Amino acid sequence: MGALWHPFSDLAQLEREGELVIDRGEGVHVWDERGRRYLDATASLWYCNVGYGRGEIAEAVARQLRRLPAYSTFGDLATRPALELAERVAALAPVPGSLVFLTSGGSDSVDTAAKIARRYWQLLGRPERTILVHRSRSYHGMHLGGTSLAGIPANAQGYGPLVADVLEVPWDSAEALREAIDRAGPERVAAFFCEPVIGAGGVFPPPAGYLEEARKVCREAEVLFVADEVITGFGRCGDWFASSRFDLEPDLVTCAKGVTSGYLPAGAVLAAPWVVEPFRRPEAGMFRHGYTYSGHAAVAAAALANLGIMEREDLPGAALQLEKDLAEALRPLADHPLVEEVRAGTGVLAAVQLRTDQGGSLPARAVRACREAGILTRALATGALQVSPALTISPEELRELADGMRAALDSLA
Repeated sequence: MGALWHPFSDLAQLEREGELVIDRGEGVHVWDERGRRYLDATASLWYCNVGYGRGEIAEAVARQLRRLPAYSTFGDLATRPALELAERVAALAPVPGSLVFLTSGGSDSVDTAAKIARRYWQLLGRPERTILVHRSRSYHGMHLGGTSLAGIPANAQGYGPLVADVLEVPWDSAEALREAIDRAGPERVAAFFCEPVIGAGGVFPPPAGYLEEARKVCREAEVLFVADEVITGFGRCGDWFASSRFDLEPDLVTCAKGVTSGYLPAGAVLAAPWVVEPFRRPEAGMFRHGYTYSGHAAVAAAALANLGIMEREDLPGAALQLEKDLAEALRPLADHPLVEEVRAGTGVLAAVQLRTDQGGSLPARAVRACREAGILTRALATGALQVSPALTISPEELRELADGMRAALDSLA
């Protein structure tokens, strides 16, 4: 191990075992520095939707870097790529007329949405509406605000007091959401944060009718509904946004990852027109929030090229078929003696849940065994193996993925 402090790492383990250094990628495969090839079952960290090696994205970035690498978008300043990206994303937004606040990533977007929600109620003369509600098993990034909204307990432990006025509800019960809002007092609740499909918490698709009922609860209580689409946005759920697929009409949408397919870091918050309205009033004054790289010109150029590829190849449409193919490819793994269940069928997202009675080391051993079998995956919070490949994966590559995982599990059984 060198000087790099890895995110979500056990430093003692890294000292013992060292790093796997990824050198290059093409399509759905990556190679390490020793030249060994792996099928990337996770699209890195849920984000490489168009696959690796897309030269036109690199070329778009290079052109912009030569012209103007970046410039601040604070105040009245702008660059043409930032303006064009905001228009492009707004045209895809689940709520027409949304404004787009550009960020540097998903955690930025979640914190931005939390601040917009609280500021919105202040501008409406309701400063007491500060409570932010989230679900168990949820993951909303690792900034201070997102950590406070952690539905994965381990992610919030060890930091002392976090952001106040945060409330957790069960991930699968709209009635529990209603009761929690009633107990807290609807007049105190600012927003409800909801992943349409829970991601890092274990890949849990929404129970039938849950999203529609949760949205109804928020409307009745006048609580802002924040759809956290950092993972599900930009095609992974069979539409540009899962909110469109499920007809959620969210007040705010957080997104990141797929907007650039990870070629450069970017994110955004999409704010519905009725949320933006009080910020437009003369008395609202300046919204004192933003990031150095909000609307970074070269990043915006990467996003525009990436979205162009997705539109040209209709990857959101392809994902609707791919979600069925992925579920079918992984279904036989449910019968493996080390597997408890396979969760799949909503978007190009799946989890191979390992048995929890086989010892706590099984997920880590399974990840290593998958590497030996030529498959890169990782363990999620529930001890499941993550499966979220690029939206360009072929039927043959799906078989390679499933066969590799079975071979890995067989080696452990």
